[in-house]
Amino acid sequence: MSASQTSDVPTLLVKIFGKDRPGITAGLFDTLAAYSVDVVDIEQVVTRGRIVLCALVTRPAGGEGADEGSLRATVHSWAESLKLQAEIISGTGDNRPRGSGRSHVTVLGNPLTAESTAAIAARITATGGNIDRIFRLAKYPVTAVEFAVSGTETEPLRTSLALAAKHIGVDVAVVSAGLHRRAQRLVVMDVDSTLIQDEVIELFAAHAGCEDKVAAVTEQAMRGELDFEQSLHARVALLAGLDASVVDKVRSEVRLTPGARTLIRTLKRLGYQVGVVSGGFTQVTDDLRERLGLDFAAANTLEIEDGKLTGRVTGEIVDRAGKARLLRRFAAEAGVPLAQTVAIGDGANDLDMLNAAGLGVAFCAKPVVREAAHTAVNVPFLDAVLYLLGITREEVEAADLA
Repeated sequence: MSASQTSDVPTLLVKIFGKDRPGITAGLFDTLAAYSVDVVDIEQVVTRGRIVLCALVTRPAGGEGADEGSLRATVHSWAESLKLQAEIISGTGDNRPRGSGRSHVTVLGNPLTAESTAAIAARITATGGNIDRIFRLAKYPVTAVEFAVSGTETEPLRTSLALAAKHIGVDVAVVSAGLHRRAQRLVVMDVDSTLIQDEVIELFAAHAGCEDKVAAVTEQAMRGELDFEQSLHARVALLAGLDASVVDKVRSEVRLTPGARTLIRTLKRLGYQVGVVSGGFTQVTDDLRERLGLDFAAANTLEIEDGKLTGRVTGEIVDRAGKARLLRRFAAEAGVPLAQTVAIGDGANDLDMLNAAGLGVAFCAKPVVREAAHTAVNVPFLDAVLYLLGITREEVEAADLA
């Protein structure tokens, strides 16, 4: 029966609540089956061992007479036998139609407080949106809940909630609803201080004994005195003469960000493609690609001659514009529309990539990056990004067991 066909049909809302146990849902519908009713809608939630089961059904053929009275009495008797409570409400039709403009709003909190939840809900209402459904995606390593919202367009809702999130201390992502959310996607992330906890150039500099000099060049770049390419060449020049055997040592020193393996493993098992782009070096990213099973990897390449680092890089420079260019290249090779890409990064060097992607995620990022990205994750767990994609903790755990 379609929504238009049920709009004026008398219906009964049957609500069951109490202590959860196996067989409640089957038992309710076995009871209702005796009255030949049609199911219009079902909703069930279990929280801390307590069930709330709602069934919207058509009124029995006898209407308000004996059949409906018998249904009510039978449902109440069945509920009492299981020490459950029942409520049956007469009405007409289905749920009200949802408004145009539908979005998924994902909220991450560590913890997620009642105050912050109230603020998000109020901001949704203020933009003209209606909350159609709320459910929890995860309780670890953060609390993640998703609001299904209708009645307002995605972009103004995203702008409004981004402003609210900064003030109330939660991370919020807003994406348009639709089948595309479950379509195959490409996820591309930065490496230094995103996929890994380290800055690779600093690991090399430590072996060369020039950490202070490298840091000084980095400071010049941060002050705007050098662009990325100039600073890259200046810092790499300080590594000249370093024995190539240090590459293996640096690889062994690289520390993955907490949640990195879980993020990649889950995405891969769900059919996503995953890549990295880095202003660092292929000597490290190629190793990460092999270890983590990545589909794509690109970075700058340290030149090595006669077993020594020359202090130069070879090939195409991966800078801010280069990262966005590589995102587009990876998407084309993967056969994924750019709108279906997700980019993750922490620095200004990632901004073009974050803005080019369908969803740009600032991960534990500098303020300027958080403000420019579509959304931000400020907890130090990279797998929290999964919840922004609508992937639940249960799906993550199932992927681990696959």
